[in-house]
Amino acid sequence: MVNKLAGVALATCLFAGPALAQDFNQRPTFGTMELTTNFQPDPRSIDVTAGGPINSERLGHGCTGSVANAPDVRIQYQAGTLPFYVSVQSSADTTLVVNLPDGTWLCNDDLNDLNPGIVIARPASGQYDVWIGVFGGGSGIPARLMVSEIPPRR
Repeated sequence: MVNKLAGVALATCLFAGPALAQDFNQRPTFGTMELTTNFQPDPRSIDVTAGGPINSERLGHGCTGSVANAPDVRIQYQAGTLPFYVSVQSSADTTLVVNLPDGTWLCNDDLNDLNPGIVIARPASGQYDVWIGVFGGGSGIPARLMVSEIPPRR
């Protein structure tokens, strides 16, 4: 009986799929933004601490950097016809992971020098969960999440 239970336990470990790196069901660490198209002031920002113990590469899609399990910020967005820009400003090399309302993952490392950003040309209304990572690993990095409908300057 013990050998049978051990065999089942071993088989479960061998065939268990990888856990998702990020859990968008958790409460965001740095808060929620509720935005409707043409929001003012534009851009909106929130200060965060980037990084965490989880390697976001497990998500695929070109994701990189170490992130937390819970989202850093949640954005509830009522879209219109304008594009939607999500970016990060930091003195360190940060990365960006965004889970879109349809469950799609978008990631970026360096849109503007070492600062990541994502441009969503035709955004959907709904919940956007955002993680800000640290390239090469680590945590505790001061960063600012920026959200805008105005094209970023390069």
